[in-house]
Amino acid sequence: MLAKNIGLRFMRPSTYRAARFVIAGCIAATTMSACKEKPRPQRSTPVVSAKTAMKGPLPYVVTANGQVEASRTVSVQSLVSGMLTNVAITEGDEVRAGQVIFQIDQRPFQSVLDRVKGTLARDEAILARTRADSVRFAGLAKDGYITKQQLDQTFSDAQSAGATVAADRAQVQSAQLDLDNTTIRAPIGGRTGQLTIKAGNLVRAQTDALITINELRPVFVRFSVAERDFAEMRTRAGLDKALTVSVKPNVGDSAKVATGILSFINNVVDQTTGTVLLKARVANDDRGLWPGQFVTVGLQLSIDSNAVTVPSEAVVTTAAGSFVYIVADSSKVKRVPVKIGRQSGGLLKIDSGLEGGEQVVIEGQNRLNDGAKIELRAATTAGGGRGGRGGRGGGRGGRGGNDSGSANGSGKPAGDSIPAPKGKTP
Repeated sequence: MLAKNIGLRFMRPSTYRAARFVIAGCIAATTMSACKEKPRPQRSTPVVSAKTAMKGPLPYVVTANGQVEASRTVSVQSLVSGMLTNVAITEGDEVRAGQVIFQIDQRPFQSVLDRVKGTLARDEAILARTRADSVRFAGLAKDGYITKQQLDQTFSDAQSAGATVAADRAQVQSAQLDLDNTTIRAPIGGRTGQLTIKAGNLVRAQTDALITINELRPVFVRFSVAERDFAEMRTRAGLDKALTVSVKPNVGDSAKVATGILSFINNVVDQTTGTVLLKARVANDDRGLWPGQFVTVGLQLSIDSNAVTVPSEAVVTTAAGSFVYIVADSSKVKRVPVKIGRQSGGLLKIDSGLEGGEQVVIEGQNRLNDGAKIELRAATTAGGGRGGRGGRGGGRGGRGGNDSGSANGSGKPAGDSIPAPKGKTP
């Protein structure tokens, strides 16, 4: 470098100036070529998934959480006090109405019945005698053999004896009823619950619950609907129509759905929750529903005959409104504003904007605009589309970390990515 400077210093002035211009031009050309940007790679065509907008009947179903309750529940108690001598059933038995289920010791009640029957027989004899005396005294009084006062006393004794006999008969009936109540029968047919008292224990009348019986066929499903859904129900179906109700258990076989009929509408809106209590009657012949069980209830109000529906993920909602992308031909999409109606499961009803039959994009809308070119993803099994998107992401990651071990994706080794300053040795 020193030699070059000495050589330039001893050049002629004109030659020296020309050499300086040549060197400056070379440096400028080198700088401009280094600063020129590399051409950006073209964006790949977005790959999207699409489904057909369907047109057909769409049920209007109000969904709510419900709970099963027995159509009738009876807590069995004894009407008399005594020792429980026999339990004729076991826990969880199916019983029929009138079946004997408990037996209380009959002996004290049998003795009471015998005693009042004896009293009745004695008083009936007294009644018969007083009536005969009154007839005989009536003849004597007619002939003047007794006074009228004696005749009146005889009639009074006969009436008193009659009243005593009536009271005795009532006591006999009461004692007989108590004796009959020592045999406890099932008041309804159904399934028994847990026994609370075993044989040999003392039972107190109308105090101790012996067992609970639930009638399981049919059952009722209790659920509540919001006030706005109740208003829609009145508009579409009124209050007297027997609406169909579907009942699906929250736990177990989700494909098993029972069907019932709406049987009860409460006459007041709950001011705390803003809901109305409803009940549905379900036959439950297979006893698939159990009292206390939580279920999902679908109340079908009506059916929209020609409803256009799309998957909910096809609709894009912004501050300016809602829209969908439809596949105009095999390689372009078109943005179509739509008016959204109600939702039914995973579908959205489209009130306006679509006619049905259009191919709507359901995945990849964030990379699209009106008129954008697209590539339709081939039909895959459930979850295949998402796996494909993850594969493309992996491909991009592969290009970022290429085989040369570059950290900047340029194809150069990581150590060469930052050049050393001029005039210095790294």
